[in-house]
Amino acid sequence: MSVSVWIPARLASERLPRKMLADIDGEPLIVRVWRQAEAAEVGPVYVAAADTEIVDIITRAGGRAILTDPALPSGSDRVCAASEGLGADLAGDWLINLQGDMPYFPAAYLRRLAGALDASVSDAVTLCAPLTDERSRVDPAVVKAAAIFTDDSDPAEVPVPYFSRAPVPWTGDPADLPLWGHIGVYAWRRESLRRFVELPPSPLETRERLEQLRALEAGMSISALLVDTMPDAIDTAEDLERARGLTR
Repeated sequence: MSVSVWIPARLASERLPRKMLADIDGEPLIVRVWRQAEAAEVGPVYVAAADTEIVDIITRAGGRAILTDPALPSGSDRVCAASEGLGADLAGDWLINLQGDMPYFPAAYLRRLAGALDASVSDAVTLCAPLTDERSRVDPAVVKAAAIFTDDSDPAEVPVPYFSRAPVPWTGDPADLPLWGHIGVYAWRRESLRRFVELPPSPLETRERLEQLRALEAGMSISALLVDTMPDAIDTAEDLERARGLTR
């Protein structure tokens, strides 16, 4: 079994344009994420870029970047297109799609994900973490996984039947029962990712604005592994300032 890591990146992000080039600890955000992925040492790391500016920055840093059509609708499409261009021998059996906006994504999380793939029977494997504060439990920007993790389920993967922006599964008294946040990283079987991007947008995907629901509605399987905490992601100017504060 072979694994590669792919970081989709574009400058035209809707909420924070050009955030991939934002300075984090003296380096562009996309370079920081690339370095974290390289540190995991789970396989070759590629940036699937929508812009030549990103390709140039990663190349100067010593990394590998592949230019893709800027009109592609999602990061999943971008990773699929870039990996298809690279070919099966270099892309490998599993493609880990790591979001490019998490500058402090733990290398240990990538190693945990990659280490579970040999035994997995799912189309895709992702990560979840407990939501420990009330704000994140009700925040629609924090995606929840409707799965049940127990002490004896770790380190095994758990099937996820649904994802939502609502607090699911229903908890009754939120002080008593946990919720799990979904972390934006997926390990896809190469052939499963190809099938996924060829599917049309699905009704639940459109309603929740969560593309992983397209896979579930098509009968594909997604499982999750439990990790300790949710890594910070940069979506807004406030997130960017908070990330910069971590380096001071």
